[in-house]
Amino acid sequence: MNISRQSGSAAIGWVIILALGGPALTQARESAFDSGDSAKAAAYSSVDGDLAAGQIVSKVLVENERRKESLQHYTVIRTYEIRTHEGKVDAQTVVRMEYRAPDVKTFEKTSEKGSGIVRHLVFDGLMDSEMETSSGKKHHDAALTPANYLFHFIGEEDLGPYHCFVLQAVPKRKDKYLFEGTIWIDSHDFAVAMIDGRPAKKPSFWVKHVDFVRQYQRVDGFWLPLRDETQVDVKLYGKRVFTIDHGQYAIQGQPERKTELE
Repeated sequence: MNISRQSGSAAIGWVIILALGGPALTQARESAFDSGDSAKAAAYSSVDGDLAAGQIVSKVLVENERRKESLQHYTVIRTYEIRTHEGKVDAQTVVRMEYRAPDVKTFEKTSEKGSGIVRHLVFDGLMDSEMETSSGKKHHDAALTPANYLFHFIGEEDLGPYHCFVLQAVPKRKDKYLFEGTIWIDSHDFAVAMIDGRPAKKPSFWVKHVDFVRQYQRVDGFWLPLRDETQVDVKLYGKRVFTIDHGQYAIQGQPERKTELE
């Protein structure tokens, strides 16, 4: 690889790191809504926005806490990939991620190809950030809670096999770790099925536009990521598509469910 190509790849890597430093990739990997004591408190506090959205959000916070307490261990195969808008792969890394309650994550690479600089700056950086965030070493207040967002009920919609409540999320402050967009909530389990959004604050001068879609799936009673896709329009380098596919989950845990909306 020549020097000019290396420099270009490095620049792309740094820009994408800045662009993807928000909620789509580094925050709340297991659940779009926060869990734990702060979430419990928020669930029973007043929720800004309309009443229907407030009831749904409060229910999701409670159900997420219930599921988190039951989730003891899982492994998943992840495929990280960056490609051009035309479909050419710049870099790809496949890893086996292992989670152990309450907050331990480890990553084992199984294959790599493409630009080593992009893999190191983007993929390795995201994995390191996720391990630090999950263990509490690095924390950003980016949870989908009433402290950070206004929620508005839009309607109901079928999303594949899931019947969902649809909410609009409006961030309460301009912050690159928050987003504005739409959330689909499964009406049976009160879990996030999909998020479609963009950062609340432009992450970098070099980034013209960022859009992300995060899809979740129900696996053995738990709701876990299925696919992340982020499209970035970078000045000088054009458009890039960053995806993380999550497959082959093996889960240990028995969630209890309380599905009625109170």
